[in-house]
Amino acid sequence: MATSVQAADGGTSPPSPPPPSSASRNKRPNRPPAGTGWRSRLYRWDLKATPYAFIAPFFLTFGAFGLFPLIHTGWLSLHRVELGGEAEWRGFDNYTALWDSDFFWNALANTFTIGVISTVPQLLMALGLAHLLNYKLRGRGFFRVAVLAPYATSIAAATLVFAQLFNSDYGLINTVLGWVGFEPVDWESSKWPAQIAISAIVTWRWTGYNALIYLAAMQAVPQDLYEAASLDGASRWRQFVSVTIPSIRPTILFTIVVSTIGATQLFGEPMLFGGSLGVSGGSGNQFQTLSLLMYEKGWVTGALGQASAIAWVMLLLLLLIGALRLLLARAGRKKQGV
Repeated sequence: MATSVQAADGGTSPPSPPPPSSASRNKRPNRPPAGTGWRSRLYRWDLKATPYAFIAPFFLTFGAFGLFPLIHTGWLSLHRVELGGEAEWRGFDNYTALWDSDFFWNALANTFTIGVISTVPQLLMALGLAHLLNYKLRGRGFFRVAVLAPYATSIAAATLVFAQLFNSDYGLINTVLGWVGFEPVDWESSKWPAQIAISAIVTWRWTGYNALIYLAAMQAVPQDLYEAASLDGASRWRQFVSVTIPSIRPTILFTIVVSTIGATQLFGEPMLFGGSLGVSGGSGNQFQTLSLLMYEKGWVTGALGQASAIAWVMLLLLLLIGALRLLLARAGRKKQGV
């Protein structure tokens, strides 16, 4: 019980209040109820709308430059449209015309063959480079930057240099072949030599890029796996095959899909390599890809409807590739019991 204390002047001071209990110290005062004024409504509106405002620029940009062109291209593919003319409904005539077109099947076959002979060596060499760069080498930082230099080079510059190297009359490649006793190769007018030359450009530009992707995946592999394999007597090659490859299998599958998509959209390299005949893919369409055929239909002959149909066929091919990738990934997870 609190007692009064006698003051110095003979009076008594009021009793001191009791010390606050722990419950009262931990108890926070209740916040006043939210008001209904305009400040309160503005605060609630700002709290809900701010996240949407932050993501709105992406969706606006995607809608203007991605979704709308996609829908408009699909609409054009169902019409007969010429540059400067009005659209005329044709239904699926543009697609049936592609089915009966030898140029379309030739472009599709060229796209497939160029994609195979550029993607397979590219990814194999990228794996080898990444495996070498994963070890402690002198100046490996320099080599990691050097392998990325071709990717930083523009398509035009790289293609023009390779066009000179593969020139049929005075190119360095034919000169070297002549030194070892081979006849000069017509790299531009023949089908397979032209496709090999274009694939060499693609391989040179993208090998280092994929090697750095593989290197990043290899560095994430636990070192305990390599130590256990080394204790079991596994050589470096066996460690690479039995430890590295299975550990980075998702990354390998990703690069295969991305490289296949890039090969399907191949445009700059064959167009610049062919010079004045680049749009048609050479004098006999020997290296004309789907992208070149789409460009020729749309901007050379002016048939925008047929060009749009080719664009949608390419989109369907890419969707099939993506679906195949998902099926392979799901099968891999089931095999691992995940």
